[in-house]
Amino acid sequence: MTRAAAQPSGEPALTLDQTRIPIPGVHRPDGKRSPKLEDALDFWQFSGAAANVAMQMARPGVGHGVADSKVESGALMVHPWKRLRTTSSYLAVAILGTPEEKAAFRDAVNVAHRQVKSEPGAPVAYNAFDRNLQLWVAACLYVGFEDSYQLLNGKMNPEQAQAFYSTAAPLGTTLQVTAEMWPRTRADFDEYWLRACEQVAADEKVRAFVDDLLHLRMIHWSLRIVFGGLLRFLTAGYLPPYFREQLGVQWSAADQRRFEHLFRFVGFVNRFIPRFVRDAGTRSMMADVRRRMRRHRQLL
Repeated sequence: MTRAAAQPSGEPALTLDQTRIPIPGVHRPDGKRSPKLEDALDFWQFSGAAANVAMQMARPGVGHGVADSKVESGALMVHPWKRLRTTSSYLAVAILGTPEEKAAFRDAVNVAHRQVKSEPGAPVAYNAFDRNLQLWVAACLYVGFEDSYQLLNGKMNPEQAQAFYSTAAPLGTTLQVTAEMWPRTRADFDEYWLRACEQVAADEKVRAFVDDLLHLRMIHWSLRIVFGGLLRFLTAGYLPPYFREQLGVQWSAADQRRFEHLFRFVGFVNRFIPRFVRDAGTRSMMADVRRRMRRHRQLL
């Protein structure tokens, strides 16, 4: 993929080769129906979670909003497991929830977002209610789902990609992103993505936060020893080249080969794991949200 975004400044345009990861192989259809976003609810989807956070934060308004957030109860570096539950619950509701459940979760998120805005005179202005920033976050989430799905199942053709994408709008519209803002077709999404990536510019604050994230400094040292190396490898592999450059993450051709070989193996093994096992994590999050709603408990 080499389609480029128009750049009025005359600088070299970004391409999809720079802003998306390469996907080897050809899609292996699961039956005769077209793929949809729900098919990406696989526990291996979470292997790209840290990379997705890093991609979101590479946009200055998001990066500084996360790094400076005063909402300590949901801060990633303070309460990582709670933040993981909150994000997983949001994704579950966006993909599996009813309109009423989406509305309830939107209200809960809005309470937290009201506190996330920059101070007067801050070097980067941001507001968690900025729909353009929310669209960027939702677009990153979509890219994460599409990448993980294709790494496990092979590259989709344009028709399959459009079918998959056609079910993705709730990733944004479950919050303040309007249906009109969400790119209409998969091709439109590529155009949006290239334009949006032009605004990626990670500074030292964001790089330091991402470095803490990649080295798991928010969890106990014993878990860092066990999982640290694998997480850094997976995260670097999920980052497109332009994001690696912005975040100062090293990656070699040999690393890329190892990454592709890993997912070729995982994709093969995944064929023999029942679907209800692979998506059990997300469905348990959905069940937890419904249980909290029935008991009138906080959703976040």
